[in-house]
Amino acid sequence: MTSRERFLAACAGAPLERPPLWLMRQAGRYLPEYRALKAKSSFLEMVRTPALAAEVTLQPLRRFAFDAAILFSDILVIPEALGQGYKFREEGGIAMEFRLDTRAQIDALAPATAVPERLRYVADTLALLKRELRGEKALLGFGGSPWTLAAYMVEGGSSEDFARIKTLFYSDRSAFDALMEKLTAALIAYFQMQIAAGADAIQIFDSWGGVIAGPDYEAASLRWIRQIIAALPREFPVILYAKGCAPHLADQAFTGARVLSVDWTCDLAAVRRTLPANVAVQGNLDPVLMTTTPAIVRHEAARLLESLRGTAGHIFNLGHGITPDAKIECVEALVETVTTWKCAT
Repeated sequence: MTSRERFLAACAGAPLERPPLWLMRQAGRYLPEYRALKAKSSFLEMVRTPALAAEVTLQPLRRFAFDAAILFSDILVIPEALGQGYKFREEGGIAMEFRLDTRAQIDALAPATAVPERLRYVADTLALLKRELRGEKALLGFGGSPWTLAAYMVEGGSSEDFARIKTLFYSDRSAFDALMEKLTAALIAYFQMQIAAGADAIQIFDSWGGVIAGPDYEAASLRWIRQIIAALPREFPVILYAKGCAPHLADQAFTGARVLSVDWTCDLAAVRRTLPANVAVQGNLDPVLMTTTPAIVRHEAARLLESLRGTAGHIFNLGHGITPDAKIECVEALVETVTTWKCAT
C-alpha cells in the first residue's frame, strides 16, 4: 500500500495496520534546509514562486517518512486575490494592507472569478508536486475558513480580542453576510482549482472558530463551511480543523467533511467514540512535545495510538502546527513510533 492509498483509506474510515502520518506546518522553520532557503527568498516570494513553493513542500518528505505533503502556501492569499494584500509585522503577526471598515470596501472586493487567474501560481505549484510525488504520497491543498479570513480582513491583521469582527457580526449582519458570501464564493473557486490541479484532499483551517460565542458558531462560521463543502465534488476528502471548537464537533460532523482534525485539548479516543463512523478523525498530539525529548515523544505518541487501538479512520497529526523550536530528533522519534505501530490486537 502506498502512502497515498493509506491516507485516502483512512479518510474513508477503512481499517489499517497503522494510521497515516503528516504534521500541520511540517514544512517550515524547524528545518535547517528551510531556513537556508528562507535566507535567500522572503516567505511571500516562496509562496508565489511555484518552483520554490514545491521545493519547500517536499523538504520534510525527503527527511521524514510522512504519508502526505501539504502545499506550502498561506491562507491569506485569498484576501490578497480579492484586493487586500498582507505582510508580516517585524514584531510578529500579520498586517493587512488596509482594514475593512465599510460596506463599500466589502462591495469593492474582487469577485470570485478573479481567484483562479490571480492564484494561478498555486495551481502551478500543485501540478509540479503531483509530478514529483508520482502518486506515492497524498497531496493536500488547503485554505482558511470564511470566518477566519474575515477576522484578519476586518481586524486589519492579527488580533488579541477580535472585537471588530465580532462587532460587525452583531451590529451589521447584512455587511457581515455580504463579506462571508464573497469569501465563500472565492474559496469554492479556489478549492475547485486545487482539486483540478491534483490535490487529493483539502484542509479547511477555521483557526479562529474558537473565539465565537457558542450559540453563534453556526451563523458566524459553520454555515459557510457547509456551503463550501457542498460545492465540491461529492465524497471528495475535506478535512476540517477548527481550533478551540470541541463543543461543536458533533455539528461539524454533519458539514460533509470527511475528517475532523481535533486540537490537543481533546481526548481523541473519546471524540472517536462519539462521532459517526463515516467521519474520520485527525490529530492530536500537543505540538509542545516536539520540543521535549525523543523518549517523551515516543511515550506520548504510543499512548495516543494505544487509546485508539481497535478503531478505524484515524490520521495521526499534531493538535496544531509544529512550532519553529521543534527538535529534529523529536520528529524522527514520532515518525518511527507511528510508522512501526501495529493496530492489530
